[in-house]
Amino acid sequence: MRNAMSQSLATPIPVTLLTGFLGAGKTTLLNHLLATAGERIVVIENEFGPVNIDSDLLIRETAELVEMTNGCLCCTIRGDLSRHLHALHERKRSGELAFERVVIETTGLADPTPIAQTFFGDPKLADAYALDAVITMVDALHGAKQLDEQAVAGKQVGFADRLLISKADLADAEALDALAERLASINSEAAQYRLEHGKIGCELLFGVRGFHLDEDILRRGAAGPLNFRPAGTRSFGDDIAALHLHHDGPLDLGRISDFMRQLVESHGDALLRYKGVLAVAEEARRLVFQGVHRINGFDYGREWGQGEAPASDIVLIGHRLPQEEIRAGFAACVAG
Repeated sequence: MRNAMSQSLATPIPVTLLTGFLGAGKTTLLNHLLATAGERIVVIENEFGPVNIDSDLLIRETAELVEMTNGCLCCTIRGDLSRHLHALHERKRSGELAFERVVIETTGLADPTPIAQTFFGDPKLADAYALDAVITMVDALHGAKQLDEQAVAGKQVGFADRLLISKADLADAEALDALAERLASINSEAAQYRLEHGKIGCELLFGVRGFHLDEDILRRGAAGPLNFRPAGTRSFGDDIAALHLHHDGPLDLGRISDFMRQLVESHGDALLRYKGVLAVAEEARRLVFQGVHRINGFDYGREWGQGEAPASDIVLIGHRLPQEEIRAGFAACVAG
């Protein structure tokens, strides 16, 4: 029993960040997940979009835990998210609380970026928790208009690992297809699901490992090649868009290192998320990386398999990125 408990405490607690514009159906989805997940979850309702706010600016702070009928816990946080997450972990370590997962529900006007960065800027927090995925809900009826008028709606889509189109049963097929194409142009990496009554299998939203450095950092089909949703041929005029860079064959390690460094230095504030799997000259292993703005990580993954042609893929999701300039810089990284 003691060994099992020690092992449980040593394993980072998975965190799911649930976002989406006002009225997208986050609460409906959350109720469905709590009823079907089969595990104890702490739900954090984050009342402020930004986190780590200067304490002098706060009117009050509360973190009242309410136990639900299914054994899960809910709390509303007004204040520093990081500090409250530390407190929850300590109460779990002491045996006062028992839970297996945390779901953070943001307000509809919240930019998910600073909340996600919380888990990378604090080493102790990074040991205690593992950000599993950002789930973004988009209203099938009003999503296109919100993308037109609200910049934060585009950020929520661009930052997502999963895109859930809610109220799909209330929209016509043509409008749904147009919205799906637009979402893919913003974020070609995120899998899309169309929801009716906020219902979806928990296995599609939990255990995503969207922020893990491994060989599956980019979605792949059963046969192995990258399985991107096509970004479409139409331009929707969105400020945020996905850029996919690909090369069949090895890259020069020094050149690609300089390219990535310069990319982050020049455009780090505009980059929402970026990730890649690289084939490096004279290296049998894949080089995998991902980042959020200026915070990133690189590591070597598994070796390229026999009969598997080494290739490099990078996905950049950002705000008004100079695409031709970036493509030219990437092309210059090809090994001689």
